[in-house]
Formats: sequence, structure tokens, C-alpha cells
Amino acid sequence: MSTPTLDDSLVRALVADAVTAPSQHNAQPWRFRYTRADRTLTLAADPDRALPQADPTGRGLHLGCGAALLNLRVSAAHTGMHAAAALLPDPRRPAVLAAVHLKTSGESADADLADLHAAIQARHTSRLPYTDREIPPPVRAALTAAAAAEGAGLTFLDGPHRGTVLDLITQAEGYDRMDEARDAEQRRWTRETTAAPPAADGVPDYAFGPSPAVTAPVRDFAGRRAQPGRAYATFERHPQLATLSTRCDAPADWLRAGQALQRVLLLATRRGLVGSFATQPIEWPDLRWILRDPVSGTGHVQMILRLGYGPEGPHTPRRPVDEVLTIEP
Repeated sequence: MSTPTLDDSLVRALVADAVTAPSQHNAQPWRFRYTRADRTLTLAADPDRALPQADPTGRGLHLGCGAALLNLRVSAAHTGMHAAAALLPDPRRPAVLAAVHLKTSGESADADLADLHAAIQARHTSRLPYTDREIPPPVRAALTAAAAAEGAGLTFLDGPHRGTVLDLITQAEGYDRMDEARDAEQRRWTRETTAAPPAADGVPDYAFGPSPAVTAPVRDFAGRRAQPGRAYATFERHPQLATLSTRCDAPADWLRAGQALQRVLLLATRRGLVGSFATQPIEWPDLRWILRDPVSGTGHVQMILRLGYGPEGPHTPRRPVDEVLTIEP
């Protein structure tokens, strides 16, 4: 692979890949700043896009930014660059989440990351019903290894533990609907496709998916509202769920979890899988601690993933690169 020229066009391309990452309510809570002099891209949190009701600690914000950071690393590796990322580089500025130094010579690019690049634009959250086809053990093992490569643990759920987690998802969905402030916050981040001009963030109504005929492990972004013409559907009988966990539960761990999450999702996409999230019980402290396996579980659950085989989810909007990126001398 030839050595790339690190110009402004390439920096914009890297950020364009980064911002395809998933984020809570598709709030896209990130800002990027590139400094030409030292070839460093800085990733910072955007406090105007925080979710104070669903995410009062900023844990979910850090996960989304971590996912964007992994995309950035994948994109850099694809071009033949090495991206050296330092998490929380300035203790005096906690909103600065990562500094990524881009090297076009010396250290070689990460081939395993580069192989995931084709999945960046192909990955979309699918809140549609999946088939009951089981994920083969070798694929599960590969996804578990992908999470471990970023310092997180991925555990596929079965037996009574899966039943408990499914019950917690249903319970938390009910909590959300009864909570006026949370319901209002979620409504602020949902979008009607008939609106003009079209929004560049939030969850559009075409991405809600069908209304489950019975309870299902997906977030219903319609909330309390009736959505005229929305179809009903029966989801898979035995959802294939996995929890993503870290040993500790501080901002750096949340960033690692976000990177692990995205690495798992990109590899899953490469392997023909689709996925969605069930974050509802993680957002309620009295439910989150119950999510760990009572026998073998350790650490702190950062995400519940629903994975399987089924239709791809639709593309959801993203803010223009020039809106999230600043380039300095």
C-alpha cells in the first residue's frame, strides 16, 4: 500500500467515516479538531447533545464517542496510516475524550482494523424482526475476541439469565413510558420524515421498525404516541442477546467499551449479521446491576446487543462533516 498524503481532504474522509458510528438517540455528541502542525485529531464531547434524563452520567455519550473513535482508527488503517490514540489526554479538560496522532510512516497500519473498513458504511441499526437462525459458535468466538481486543468482554446470554435480561428490558421500557421527562427527551430526538428541511440527527420514524405484536428486545421510539399506518410484526422467538462489559466503570472504560462495541458491530456486519441495542435497563441504576450473570458475570455491563440474521436496517441521517470538524494550522 502506498503512503497516503495527509491533507485536509483525507482528514475530512476520516471524520466522514467516524461519524457513521451509532450513538444514543442518534444524538451524535462529538466534535473533531485537526491540527496540521502536529497531525493530531482531537475528539471532544459536545455537551449540547447530551441526554440528561437517559444518560445523566454521560456514560452513553462516551460510548458513542468511543464508537466514532474506533471508526476513525479503522479508516486510518484502511489508508495505510497508524493512528495512535490517547484517551482523556488532558485531566484538566474532561470533555476532551481522545487525541489521535496520525502517522504515515514508521509503524505499520493495523491490518485487522483495515479489514473492517468495508463495514463502516454498510452497518446500520436494524429494529426489524430477525430469523431464528443461530449464530454459529465460531462467529460468536470471533465477536468475543473482537471485544477483548479493545479491553471489553462480550458474553452471549442463554438459559435463565437471558430470560431475566429480557424481563428487565420490558420492565425498563415501561419505566421509560411512565417517566414524563424521559419520554419528552426521547420525543425531542425523534424525527418525522415529512418535516422540512430533513433533520441531520435523531431517529427518523422510518427507522422505528414495526410495533412488536408481543414484547421484543428493541427500544420503541414511538413511545406513547400512536403512529398511523405502523405495521405490527412478530419478532424472533429466542432473541440472541449479548452483554458488553468492562472491569471498571469510569469514563476511560466507557470509551473502551464504545470502541469494543463498534469493533464487534463492524465484524458482525462483515459476517452477515445485523444488530440493534437494548439500553433501557442500563439507563436505570436499580436494574443495571442485575444484568450481570449471577454465576459467572463480572465487571460492569455497558451495552446489551441483539444480534442475528435478518434484513438490514435503514440508513439514518448524519450531520455534515464541516459541522463537526474544525481544521487549524
